[in-house]
Amino acid sequence: MTARTLVIAVLLVLAGCTTPLDPSATTPTDTPVPAAADPTTPTRTGTPTATKPATTATPSANPWGDEPIVVAIRNEGGRVRDFEPLVREAASFWEENDDAYLGFGVRYEVRPDAENPDLVVAFTDEIPDCGGVADAVGCAPRLTDSRMVDRPETVWVKSGLSDASTTLVTKHELGHTLGLDHDDAPQAVMRARSVIYTEPQPNATERDFPWADGDFTVRVDRENASDPDGVGRQVDHALTYYEEGTSGMPGNLTFERTGAADAEIRIRFGETPTCRASSGSCISTYGTDPDGDGAIETYTRVEITLVGLDTDAVGWHVGYWLAHVFGAEADAEKPSPFRDASYRERRSNWWE
Repeated sequence: MTARTLVIAVLLVLAGCTTPLDPSATTPTDTPVPAAADPTTPTRTGTPTATKPATTATPSANPWGDEPIVVAIRNEGGRVRDFEPLVREAASFWEENDDAYLGFGVRYEVRPDAENPDLVVAFTDEIPDCGGVADAVGCAPRLTDSRMVDRPETVWVKSGLSDASTTLVTKHELGHTLGLDHDDAPQAVMRARSVIYTEPQPNATERDFPWADGDFTVRVDRENASDPDGVGRQVDHALTYYEEGTSGMPGNLTFERTGAADAEIRIRFGETPTCRASSGSCISTYGTDPDGDGAIETYTRVEITLVGLDTDAVGWHVGYWLAHVFGAEADAEKPSPFRDASYRERRSNWWE
Protein backbone atom coordinates (compact mmCIF):
# COMPACT_ATOMS: atom_id res chain seq x y z
CA MET A 1 0.00 0.00 0.00
CA THR A 2 1.21 3.53 -0.78
CA ALA A 3 0.53 6.26 1.77
CA ARG A 4 0.21 9.80 0.43
CA THR A 5 1.62 12.78 2.26
CA LEU A 6 1.47 16.49 1.63
CA VAL A 7 2.66 19.97 2.52
CA ILE A 8 0.34 22.73 3.73
CA ALA A 9 0.45 26.40 2.75
CA VAL A 10 0.52 29.12 5.40
CA LEU A 11 0.07 32.58 3.92
CA LEU A 12 1.61 35.59 5.61
CA VAL A 13 -0.81 38.18 6.87
CA LEU A 14 0.48 41.73 7.03
CA ALA A 15 -0.89 45.07 8.04
CA GLY A 16 -0.86 47.96 5.65
CA CYS A 17 -0.32 51.64 6.22
CA THR A 18 -1.88 54.37 8.29
CA THR A 19 -2.51 57.66 6.53
CA PRO A 20 -3.63 60.92 8.17
CA LEU A 21 -6.18 63.31 6.75
CA ASP A 22 -6.05 66.98 7.72
CA PRO A 23 -9.58 68.41 7.37
CA SER A 24 -8.27 71.93 6.84
CA ALA A 25 -6.22 70.96 3.80
CA THR A 26 -7.59 71.22 0.28
CA THR A 27 -6.69 67.59 -0.39
CA PRO A 28 -5.55 64.88 2.01
CA THR A 29 -1.89 63.93 2.20
CA ASP A 30 -0.73 60.35 2.63
CA THR A 31 2.04 59.43 5.06
CA PRO A 32 2.75 55.69 5.05
CA VAL A 33 4.04 53.99 8.19
CA PRO A 34 5.82 50.61 8.38
CA ALA A 35 3.77 47.46 8.04
CA ALA A 36 3.18 45.29 11.10
CA ALA A 37 1.80 41.81 11.68
CA ASP A 38 -1.97 41.48 11.92
CA PRO A 39 -2.63 39.20 14.90
CA THR A 40 -6.38 38.95 14.37
CA THR A 41 -6.56 37.38 10.92
CA PRO A 42 -6.28 33.58 11.01
CA THR A 43 -3.69 31.80 8.91
CA ARG A 44 -4.51 28.58 7.15
CA THR A 45 -2.92 25.48 8.61
CA GLY A 46 -3.48 21.77 8.49
CA THR A 47 -2.02 18.33 9.24
CA PRO A 48 -1.85 15.27 7.03
CA THR A 49 -4.49 12.63 7.64
CA ALA A 50 -3.09 9.81 5.52
CA THR A 51 -1.77 6.76 7.36
CA LYS A 52 2.00 6.52 7.07
CA PRO A 53 4.03 3.29 6.95
CA ALA A 54 5.97 2.52 10.10
CA THR A 55 9.17 1.84 8.18
CA THR A 56 11.64 4.60 7.35
CA ALA A 57 14.55 4.97 4.96
CA THR A 58 17.71 3.20 6.11
CA PRO A 59 21.32 3.39 4.82
CA SER A 60 21.81 1.70 1.46
CA ALA A 61 18.06 1.29 1.02
CA ASN A 62 17.25 3.55 -1.91
CA PRO A 63 13.71 2.51 -2.86
CA TRP A 64 14.48 3.43 -6.49
CA GLY A 65 17.56 1.24 -6.80
CA ASP A 66 21.00 2.24 -8.03
CA GLU A 67 20.11 3.67 -11.44
CA PRO A 68 19.41 7.39 -11.97
CA ILE A 69 15.78 8.31 -11.39
CA VAL A 70 14.36 9.57 -14.68
CA VAL A 71 12.07 12.55 -14.00
CA ALA A 72 9.53 13.88 -16.48
CA ILE A 73 7.63 17.16 -16.09
CA ARG A 74 3.96 17.64 -16.85
CA ASN A 75 2.29 21.05 -16.83
CA GLU A 76 -1.45 20.62 -16.26
CA GLY A 77 -2.01 24.15 -15.00
CA GLY A 78 -3.62 27.04 -16.77
CA ARG A 79 -0.44 29.05 -17.35
CA VAL A 80 2.54 28.66 -19.64
CA ARG A 81 5.66 28.43 -17.51
CA ASP A 82 9.08 26.80 -17.63
CA PHE A 83 9.25 24.54 -14.57
CA GLU A 84 12.35 22.61 -15.66
CA PRO A 85 14.96 24.81 -13.88
CA LEU A 86 12.98 24.61 -10.65
CA VAL A 87 12.68 20.82 -10.80
CA ARG A 88 16.40 20.55 -11.56
CA GLU A 89 17.19 22.72 -8.54
CA ALA A 90 15.03 20.56 -6.29
CA ALA A 91 16.59 17.35 -7.62
CA SER A 92 20.10 18.75 -7.22
CA PHE A 93 19.38 19.50 -3.56
CA TRP A 94 18.89 15.81 -2.78
CA GLU A 95 21.84 14.74 -4.93
CA GLU A 96 24.10 17.13 -3.02
CA ASN A 97 22.72 16.22 0.41
CA ASP A 98 21.99 12.50 0.08
CA ASP A 99 24.69 11.40 2.55
CA ALA A 100 23.57 13.93 5.16
CA TYR A 101 19.83 13.21 5.09
CA LEU A 102 19.17 9.93 3.27
CA GLY A 103 21.90 7.49 4.15
CA PHE A 104 22.14 6.38 0.51
CA GLY A 105 23.16 7.91 -2.78
CA VAL A 106 20.58 9.27 -5.20
CA ARG A 107 20.91 10.56 -8.75
CA TYR A 108 18.31 12.14 -11.01
CA GLU A 109 18.03 12.49 -14.74
CA VAL A 110 15.55 15.29 -15.47
CA ARG A 111 14.09 14.83 -18.94
CA PRO A 112 10.86 16.86 -19.19
CA ASP A 113 9.47 14.85 -22.12
CA ALA A 114 10.73 11.39 -21.11
CA GLU A 115 8.45 8.71 -22.52
CA ASN A 116 9.05 6.08 -19.83
CA PRO A 117 10.02 8.02 -16.70
CA ASP A 118 10.38 6.65 -13.22
CA LEU A 119 8.79 9.74 -11.74
CA VAL A 120 6.55 12.53 -13.07
CA VAL A 121 6.44 15.96 -11.43
CA ALA A 122 3.01 17.30 -12.37
CA PHE A 123 2.09 20.96 -11.90
CA THR A 124 -1.61 21.58 -11.48
CA ASP A 125 -3.98 24.35 -10.44
CA GLU A 126 -5.72 22.02 -7.99
CA ILE A 127 -3.99 19.25 -6.03
CA PRO A 128 -5.85 15.91 -6.27
CA ASP A 129 -7.22 14.50 -3.03
CA CYS A 130 -4.29 13.76 -0.75
CA GLY A 131 -5.57 12.49 2.55
CA GLY A 132 -8.54 14.83 2.61
CA VAL A 133 -6.56 17.84 3.81
CA ALA A 134 -7.56 21.27 2.47
CA ASP A 135 -5.08 23.87 1.19
CA ALA A 136 -2.41 21.39 0.15
CA VAL A 137 0.18 22.77 -2.23
CA GLY A 138 1.84 19.44 -2.94
CA CYS A 139 1.30 15.71 -2.70
CA ALA A 140 3.52 12.66 -3.17
CA PRO A 141 3.77 8.98 -2.17
CA ARG A 142 6.11 8.24 0.72
CA LEU A 143 8.28 5.40 -0.56
CA THR A 144 10.46 3.47 1.87
CA ASP A 145 10.87 0.17 0.02
CA SER A 146 11.43 -0.81 -3.60
CA ARG A 147 8.26 -2.92 -3.50
CA MET A 148 6.24 0.27 -2.99
CA VAL A 149 7.43 1.87 -6.24
CA ASP A 150 4.93 1.65 -9.10
CA ARG A 151 6.56 3.39 -12.06
CA PRO A 152 5.81 6.02 -13.09
CA GLU A 153 5.08 7.54 -9.70
CA THR A 154 3.60 11.06 -9.67
CA VAL A 155 4.48 14.04 -7.53
CA TRP A 156 1.90 16.82 -7.56
CA VAL A 157 2.88 20.48 -7.09
CA LYS A 158 0.46 23.39 -7.15
CA SER A 159 1.06 25.80 -10.00
CA GLY A 160 0.93 29.54 -9.46
CA LEU A 161 3.53 29.60 -6.68
CA SER A 162 6.62 31.78 -6.72
CA ASP A 163 9.85 30.23 -8.03
CA ALA A 164 11.27 29.86 -4.51
CA SER A 165 8.07 28.28 -3.16
CA THR A 166 7.73 25.99 -6.19
CA THR A 167 11.28 24.75 -5.60
CA LEU A 168 10.64 24.26 -1.88
CA VAL A 169 7.45 22.27 -2.43
CA THR A 170 9.15 20.13 -5.10
CA LYS A 171 12.06 19.41 -2.74
CA HIS A 172 9.57 18.46 -0.03
CA GLU A 173 7.64 16.07 -2.23
CA LEU A 174 10.78 14.48 -3.66
CA GLY A 175 11.85 13.93 -0.06
CA HIS A 176 8.72 11.85 0.49
CA THR A 177 9.52 9.71 -2.54
CA LEU A 178 12.91 9.04 -0.93
CA GLY A 179 11.32 7.79 2.29
CA LEU A 180 11.36 10.93 4.42
CA ASP A 181 8.51 12.01 6.67
CA HIS A 182 7.51 15.40 8.08
CA ASP A 183 9.52 14.80 11.24
CA ASP A 184 12.75 14.08 9.37
CA ALA A 185 15.64 16.40 8.63
CA PRO A 186 16.12 18.82 7.06
CA GLN A 187 13.15 20.48 8.75
CA ALA A 188 13.50 23.59 6.58
CA VAL A 189 12.36 21.35 3.72
CA MET A 190 10.39 18.49 5.26
CA ARG A 191 8.20 20.16 7.90
CA ALA A 192 4.49 19.88 7.18
CA ARG A 193 3.82 23.62 7.33
CA SER A 194 5.77 26.28 5.50
CA VAL A 195 5.36 29.87 4.40
CA ILE A 196 4.37 29.65 0.76
CA TYR A 197 4.19 32.56 -1.68
CA THR A 198 2.39 32.85 -4.98
CA GLU A 199 3.57 34.35 -8.23
CA PRO A 200 3.34 38.17 -8.26
CA GLN A 201 -0.21 39.48 -7.93
CA PRO A 202 -1.70 42.98 -8.26
CA ASN A 203 -1.54 44.92 -5.00
CA ALA A 204 -4.73 46.12 -3.34
CA THR A 205 -3.97 49.64 -4.50
CA GLU A 206 -3.92 48.38 -8.11
CA ARG A 207 -7.20 46.48 -8.00
CA ASP A 208 -10.61 47.84 -9.00
CA PHE A 209 -12.09 46.29 -5.84
CA PRO A 210 -9.53 44.93 -3.35
CA TRP A 211 -11.90 42.79 -1.23
CA ALA A 212 -13.06 39.19 -1.47
CA ASP A 213 -16.71 40.32 -1.67
CA GLY A 214 -18.97 43.32 -1.16
CA ASP A 215 -20.67 42.22 2.08
CA PHE A 216 -19.21 44.00 5.11
CA THR A 217 -19.60 43.86 8.86
CA VAL A 218 -19.20 47.25 10.57
CA ARG A 219 -18.35 48.01 14.18
CA VAL A 220 -18.64 51.58 15.52
CA ASP A 221 -16.84 52.21 18.82
CA ARG A 222 -18.51 55.37 20.15
CA GLU A 223 -17.07 55.35 23.67
CA ASN A 224 -14.80 58.34 23.04
CA ALA A 225 -17.21 60.27 20.82
CA SER A 226 -18.52 63.55 22.23
CA ASP A 227 -21.94 62.91 20.63
CA PRO A 228 -22.47 59.11 20.38
CA ASP A 229 -25.95 59.31 18.87
CA GLY A 230 -24.96 62.02 16.41
CA VAL A 231 -21.89 60.21 15.13
CA GLY A 232 -23.98 57.05 14.76
CA ARG A 233 -26.33 58.89 12.43
CA GLN A 234 -23.38 60.33 10.51
CA VAL A 235 -21.87 56.87 9.99
CA ASP A 236 -25.27 55.64 8.79
CA HIS A 237 -25.32 58.39 6.16
CA ALA A 238 -21.94 57.24 4.82
CA LEU A 239 -22.90 53.58 4.75
CA THR A 240 -26.27 54.26 3.10
CA TYR A 241 -24.56 56.42 0.49
CA TYR A 242 -22.55 53.43 -0.74
CA GLU A 243 -25.28 50.85 -0.16
CA GLU A 244 -27.66 52.74 -2.43
CA GLY A 245 -24.98 52.97 -5.11
CA THR A 246 -23.00 55.88 -6.42
CA SER A 247 -21.13 56.61 -9.64
CA GLY A 248 -17.64 55.15 -9.85
CA MET A 249 -18.07 52.81 -6.89
CA PRO A 250 -18.86 49.08 -6.85
CA GLY A 251 -22.53 48.18 -6.76
CA ASN A 252 -24.33 45.76 -4.43
CA LEU A 253 -22.40 46.75 -1.32
CA THR A 254 -24.01 45.74 1.98
CA PHE A 255 -23.19 46.67 5.57
CA GLU A 256 -24.18 44.78 8.71
CA ARG A 257 -23.69 46.41 12.11
CA THR A 258 -21.94 44.21 14.65
CA GLY A 259 -20.17 44.41 17.98
CA ALA A 260 -17.69 41.72 17.00
CA ALA A 261 -13.99 42.50 17.32
CA ASP A 262 -13.28 41.00 13.90
CA ALA A 263 -15.57 43.37 11.96
CA GLU A 264 -14.24 44.12 8.50
CA ILE A 265 -14.81 47.86 8.98
CA ARG A 266 -14.10 49.36 12.40
CA ILE A 267 -14.77 53.03 13.16
CA ARG A 268 -13.44 54.50 16.38
CA PHE A 269 -12.89 57.87 18.02
CA GLY A 270 -9.89 59.34 19.80
CA GLU A 271 -6.13 59.26 19.35
CA THR A 272 -4.28 55.99 18.87
CA PRO A 273 -0.53 55.30 18.64
CA THR A 274 -0.83 55.46 14.84
CA CYS A 275 -3.26 58.37 14.61
CA ARG A 276 -2.39 61.46 16.63
CA ALA A 277 -3.99 64.14 14.47
CA SER A 278 -5.23 67.13 16.48
CA SER A 279 -8.34 67.20 14.29
CA GLY A 280 -8.75 64.79 11.42
CA SER A 281 -8.88 61.11 10.56
CA CYS A 282 -6.66 58.15 9.71
CA ILE A 283 -7.10 54.72 8.22
CA SER A 284 -5.26 51.47 8.86
CA THR A 285 -5.61 48.70 6.30
CA TYR A 286 -5.06 45.00 6.94
CA GLY A 287 -4.96 42.09 4.56
CA THR A 288 -3.11 39.22 2.99
CA ASP A 289 0.20 39.28 1.15
CA PRO A 290 0.22 35.97 -0.72
CA ASP A 291 3.08 36.89 -3.07
CA GLY A 292 5.35 38.08 -0.25
CA ASP A 293 6.21 41.44 -1.78
CA GLY A 294 5.46 43.36 1.43
CA ALA A 295 2.26 44.92 0.03
CA ILE A 296 -1.33 43.84 0.68
CA GLU A 297 -3.06 42.15 -2.25
CA THR A 298 -6.54 41.83 -0.72
CA TYR A 299 -7.98 43.73 2.24
CA THR A 300 -9.51 41.77 5.09
CA ARG A 301 -10.34 44.65 7.43
CA VAL A 302 -9.85 48.39 7.90
CA GLU A 303 -9.89 50.72 10.89
CA ILE A 304 -11.02 54.34 10.49
CA THR A 305 -9.96 56.57 13.38
CA LEU A 306 -11.56 59.99 13.92
CA VAL A 307 -9.82 62.51 16.17
CA GLY A 308 -11.20 65.83 17.42
CA LEU A 309 -13.87 66.21 14.72
CA ASP A 310 -17.20 67.94 15.22
CA THR A 311 -20.15 65.63 14.70
CA ASP A 312 -21.23 67.05 11.34
CA ALA A 313 -17.88 66.15 9.76
CA VAL A 314 -17.86 62.50 10.81
CA GLY A 315 -19.91 61.11 7.91
CA TRP A 316 -17.76 62.83 5.29
CA HIS A 317 -14.52 61.45 6.75
CA VAL A 318 -15.94 57.94 6.96
CA GLY A 319 -17.23 58.21 3.39
CA TYR A 320 -13.89 59.51 2.17
CA TRP A 321 -11.94 56.55 3.57
CA LEU A 322 -14.49 54.03 2.37
CA ALA A 323 -14.00 55.29 -1.17
CA HIS A 324 -10.25 54.92 -0.59
CA VAL A 325 -10.50 51.23 0.32
CA PHE A 326 -13.20 50.45 -2.24
CA GLY A 327 -10.68 51.08 -5.02
CA ALA A 328 -10.53 54.88 -5.40
CA GLU A 329 -7.04 55.59 -4.08
CA ALA A 330 -6.68 58.91 -5.91
CA ASP A 331 -9.03 61.76 -5.04
CA ALA A 332 -9.85 62.24 -8.72
CA GLU A 333 -11.31 58.69 -8.72
CA LYS A 334 -13.53 59.22 -5.68
CA PRO A 335 -17.22 60.20 -5.86
CA SER A 336 -17.71 63.95 -6.35
CA PRO A 337 -18.43 64.83 -2.66
CA PHE A 338 -14.88 63.76 -1.78
CA ARG A 339 -13.04 65.74 -4.44
CA ASP A 340 -11.53 68.99 -3.14
CA ALA A 341 -14.29 69.41 -0.56
CA SER A 342 -14.16 72.61 1.47
CA TYR A 343 -14.54 72.83 5.24
CA ARG A 344 -18.22 73.76 4.82
CA GLU A 345 -18.89 71.03 2.22
CA ARG A 346 -17.52 68.39 4.53
CA ARG A 347 -20.15 69.41 7.09
CA SER A 348 -23.03 69.64 4.62
CA ASN A 349 -25.61 67.01 3.65
CA TRP A 350 -23.18 65.78 1.00
CA TRP A 351 -24.91 62.37 0.77
CA GLU A 352 -28.13 63.84 -0.66
